Amino acid sequence: MDKSKRPFLKSKRPFLKSKRSFRRRLPPIESGDRIDYRNMSLISRFISEQGKILSRRVNRLTLKQQRLITIAIKQARILSLLPFLNNEKQFERIESTTRTTGLRTRNK
Repeated sequence: MDKSKRPFLKSKRPFLKSKRSFRRRLPPIESGDRIDYRNMSLISRFISEQGKILSRRVNRLTLKQQRLITIAIKQARILSLLPFLNNEKQFERIESTTRTTGLRTRNK
């Protein structure tokens, strides 16, 4: 009778994931790297194409490392080593935002 009650269950443990081997990722910052605003090769790895600071989950950093990276990026931006925005469209003229205001005349 057990089989008739549970016909859809093929194994005794249907919700357990199979053990798959995975390759361990290397840490993005080695112990010898100094997190500094002058180290542009290190800092540029943690910035998106738009110029935004990537999140800690994307970077795979510890909390302390993410804080130091954020401070270094902000210092580099203030000293003009990095742009605040990396957007090519900021210099193009957007016609939808420019409005021409005309005088309305009343029909009598």
